[in-house]
Amino acid sequence: MAIFPESRILNPESQFLIPNTMPLPEYPFREHWFDVGGVRMHYLDEGREEGPPVVMLHGNPTWSYYYRHLIVALADRYRCIVPDHIGMGLSDKPGDDEYEYNLARRVTDIEALLEHLGIREEAALVVHDWGGMIGMATAVRKVGRFSRFVVLNSAAFRLPEGKSLPWQLALCRRTLLGKLLVRGLNAFARGTFRKCAFRPIPRAIAKAYLSPYDSSQHRLAVHRFVQDIPLSPSDASYGFITHVEARLHELARTPMLIAWGMRDFVFDEAFLAEWQERFPDAEIHRFDDAAHLVLEDARDEIVPLVREFLERTE
Repeated sequence: MAIFPESRILNPESQFLIPNTMPLPEYPFREHWFDVGGVRMHYLDEGREEGPPVVMLHGNPTWSYYYRHLIVALADRYRCIVPDHIGMGLSDKPGDDEYEYNLARRVTDIEALLEHLGIREEAALVVHDWGGMIGMATAVRKVGRFSRFVVLNSAAFRLPEGKSLPWQLALCRRTLLGKLLVRGLNAFARGTFRKCAFRPIPRAIAKAYLSPYDSSQHRLAVHRFVQDIPLSPSDASYGFITHVEARLHELARTPMLIAWGMRDFVFDEAFLAEWQERFPDAEIHRFDDAAHLVLEDARDEIVPLVREFLERTE
């Protein structure tokens, strides 16, 4: 595990997808692969092998690229484990006949990866977007696996009372038009990197984010994540997340840092209030000029905050 040159070309033997002539900017990391149920999960394992582990879980449609600056900032002291969920980033992109795209399977995948890497207790967990549900579900399944949490605009519970799903997400869930937009036109991913940051994302960085999602098949997981949002008992993951949120109190005394982009139109102040109610001792930092992609908008402020928090709670 090490920090490698400033940019590098992906392994041309990878199943996909970024052309092997195109280096990824600001992503100087070595590829690792783990077979989980017959499909390959890509993950990063960077920093000090003997250092305290920090597990970082991304959401939809981001991938391990989202944490690139945080990894570099922590690698001198910590072991940074950053997977790409199946169907996302550089991981395999199986069809529905090969992989069950739901929250429970995502949690099982992360548990298997951590067991494979020997990370069984006392790790730090950093979550964003769907990473919140996946990560906190993993945490309640084995209390003590994670010794501190860093939460970035995400959820680990059902929609807060009185909160409705934004129409943009509702449109993408069930309708034929939604399928056309998400899988045909890549509108969900494109819209995320155009509209979900307060400051414009540079063209090269946006292109890198989008590069794994270059065909309808490679956007299947993006669509399935939206469809898996647990809104009602008829949704596949509703019972699972209901069980998870009922156990979150078991983690309430674990140190937590919350860094929140206040201009997020999905994970808004109602979600932040829910975190605060469930984790009343959490250290909260609000960023008025940051949106959903809070690490892109407020990187210079958040990265040192996370570092200091990890050192203080080590």
